[in-house]
Amino acid sequence: MHVASHEKQPDVRVVPRRFGRARLALFRTVERCSAFMGGRAWYRAQYLRAGRFVVREERIVVPHLPPDLDGYTIAQLSDLHAGRFLGAGDLQAVIEAVHACQPQAIALTGDYITHRIEEAFELVHDLGQLQARDGVYAVFGNHDYKERRERELIERLAVHGVRFLRNDAARIAVGQATIAFTGLEDLEEGKIVDVEAARRTLLPTDIEVCLCHNPAGARRLARAGCAVILSGHTHGTQVDLPFLRRLGPKHPGVRVQLGPTVLVVSRGLGVVGIPWRVGAPSEVVVTRLCAA
Repeated sequence: MHVASHEKQPDVRVVPRRFGRARLALFRTVERCSAFMGGRAWYRAQYLRAGRFVVREERIVVPHLPPDLDGYTIAQLSDLHAGRFLGAGDLQAVIEAVHACQPQAIALTGDYITHRIEEAFELVHDLGQLQARDGVYAVFGNHDYKERRERELIERLAVHGVRFLRNDAARIAVGQATIAFTGLEDLEEGKIVDVEAARRTLLPTDIEVCLCHNPAGARRLARAGCAVILSGHTHGTQVDLPFLRRLGPKHPGVRVQLGPTVLVVSRGLGVVGIPWRVGAPSEVVVTRLCAA
């Protein structure tokens, strides 16, 4: 629940991760070789067909949750990484699974591209099919700022009703209650990350769900007073094996209790580098708010 405060909200920015040229060249070489050997078809068959990805349900008990929000359901898609291993049409089974859950809202928590914004354009038709009573809300991930052309993706998805929250909020009345979705720019690559601006229109009685691609700032965000933080970014390590798991960003776990706030981290639907997952299934996360 949002708690009004006159104190400055926490600065949640984190230092961007940077790889050397040699490591990046190695990643690109492995990626190209995997794609040449049929990586996209393999990944779709193994991780994106019906029954091959996980629909993970997280039930979140929210203190003082208004009765009108008891059972409120949010479907989350994250880390699509369109490119060599995921493209147009590959998300059809995922979209059908989302609609089968009948969510009241849908959250997209970033990293739509891998290398170029044109990759994300291939997903516009797929993502444009997403429908929920209270809307589809999105934030950007660190990959999405390449060439600073994210505005083009905003415009293409806006036609289909997807709203990007860039240090902004959407307040939705549900009966006598209000749920508020706040969205932040990426903590690594966003030029401005402004928690105060995102929460400016919230009222003390609002139940706040924060969309923040990178979970690294979750502890500081929790102090701002939101009920739930939905993140992605880590891919659940993607390949949970010694050494390989350390190549990606630090993974805090799929669910972390931070006082009254719950951090939910999606393991995502796409991959980077290789079309392979070990111990980190591709997934849709379904979060249900429950009264105590």
